[in-house]
Amino acid sequence: MTDAYRPYAPLGILKPFAGDVWIVDGPEIRFDLAFLHIPFPTRMTVVRLPSGAVWLHSPIPAEASLVERVAAIGPIAHIVAPNSIHYSWVGAWSARFPEAQVWAVSRLDKGAAACVPPHRTLGHAPPAEWESAIDQLVVEGSRVFEAEFLHRPSRTLILTDLIENFERERFRSPFYRWLAHLGGVIHPDGKTPSDLRRTFPKAVLEAAAERLIAWDPARIIVAHGRCYPDNAVAELRRAFRRVR
Repeated sequence: MTDAYRPYAPLGILKPFAGDVWIVDGPEIRFDLAFLHIPFPTRMTVVRLPSGAVWLHSPIPAEASLVERVAAIGPIAHIVAPNSIHYSWVGAWSARFPEAQVWAVSRLDKGAAACVPPHRTLGHAPPAEWESAIDQLVVEGSRVFEAEFLHRPSRTLILTDLIENFERERFRSPFYRWLAHLGGVIHPDGKTPSDLRRTFPKAVLEAAAERLIAWDPARIIVAHGRCYPDNAVAELRRAFRRVR
C-alpha cells in the first residue's frame, strides 16, 4: 500500500542529528479518529548517555538490521514510552533487550497493556540514571500525559505530540492535507494539534511552554513531521504563542 504521507526515506537508518543524538524514521501508522484513519510518519530518537548506555525514545519496529545498528552504539539501557499513546513497539524492543529498563508516563492508553511490559514511571524530574545529561518534565492533560526531554550536552529538545509539523507537499491526499491544516500542524507553523491542545489546561500548557523556552534548546526533534534543526527558542515562542 502506498503511504498516504510521503516518508522520510531512508527508513530504519540511524541519522545523526546532534552530538550523541540520532533519529530513525519509521513506517507510517494510521490513527483512528471516528471514521478517519489519519496517516502519521513515525520517528525514534536514540541518545548515547555519558556512560555509553543507549536511551531509546518512542521506538519504531525492532527490525533486525536496525536493532544491530543501534546496539553498535552502546548497550541499550532505557526504552521510553514518552506519552499515553506512543508505546506500540516498546515491548518488541524490551523482548530483544530484557536487561533494559522500560519507562512510561503514568497514564497510558487502555491498549498499552498488551505492548508495555512492567516499567518505571516517568516523573517531573529526571531519574538518577540520566539526570546528568537529560532534563525532563511531564505535561498532563485530560487525555494524554507526555514527557518532554532536553539532552543538555547537545541542547536538543525531544518532543512527541506537543508539537507536530507536517509538510504539506508530503500528503498524497488533499483531504488529509486539509485536515492537518485544520489541526494547525502544517509546516512552517507546526504546533500542538488543536484537538490535543483543548485537552490540556491552559495553565499547564503555559507552564510547559515557559519551561521549554527556559531550557534554551538549540534544536527540536518531533515525532511527526519535519524537525527543527536550529532556531529552537524562536520556534517554541511561535508554536506556543496562543497559550502564553
